[in-house]
Amino acid sequence: MKILKIAFWILWRVWFYVVMAVPIIIMLPFLLISILSEKGYPYFFKMARVWAKFILFGMGFYYTVKREQKLIKGKSYMIVANHTSMTDIMLMLALIKNPFVFVGKKELVKIPLFGFFYKRTCILVDRNSSKSKNEVFKRAQSRLNQGLSICIFPEGGVPDDESILLDEFKDGAFRLAIDHQIPIVPIVFPDNKKRFSYTFLSGSPGKMRVRILPFIETQGLTIDHRKELKDQVRNIIYDALIAFDKK
Repeated sequence: MKILKIAFWILWRVWFYVVMAVPIIIMLPFLLISILSEKGYPYFFKMARVWAKFILFGMGFYYTVKREQKLIKGKSYMIVANHTSMTDIMLMLALIKNPFVFVGKKELVKIPLFGFFYKRTCILVDRNSSKSKNEVFKRAQSRLNQGLSICIFPEGGVPDDESILLDEFKDGAFRLAIDHQIPIVPIVFPDNKKRFSYTFLSGSPGKMRVRILPFIETQGLTIDHRKELKDQVRNIIYDALIAFDKK
């Protein structure tokens, strides 16, 4: 039985990269055209949402969403969520219709095909470089000025210790939200670690629950409120994760 499980996990993980590649290959000419200029990003984003839903469906995942507040079309937001799985990217794209740009780690550039577009459409951060972090801040400000939203996983990466429910948050998302006086959208992914964690021999098809919590306004806040805001957002996401665990 254990051998069958291991065989399933290996084949399933390989299949993940197959279903990642197929829609990219099919849409390749249109994707390439959409990244020729920043003006084409909204069209790229629509195709990215198709790609994300294809992967979720192809992997046997289905999601249910509880929305406590809805995003307004054409408005910019700072979108934040807990981070436990590569599928967080796909699920976020499937959920949010407002065009947004990910701030993510540069290591994902190494994934064939996906990495090519990831590098050209996302804001990449090298967590070991202070210069990189400053560049990220400038690029994110530029994207917000274009009317887009930003999505940041404020833990700064997936914790190596999978027993950690929610790691400490970094400041970046909250500095940007205050600077641009935009609402923060806290989102909770309670099942993604169970469904598809970074541990290779693990996971299974099934349901991914999502909860979009009430937005947190930043109007009138200053940079001095950054830590208070960061702690507030982390606490409500943490409490929501605990509540899911009790169900």
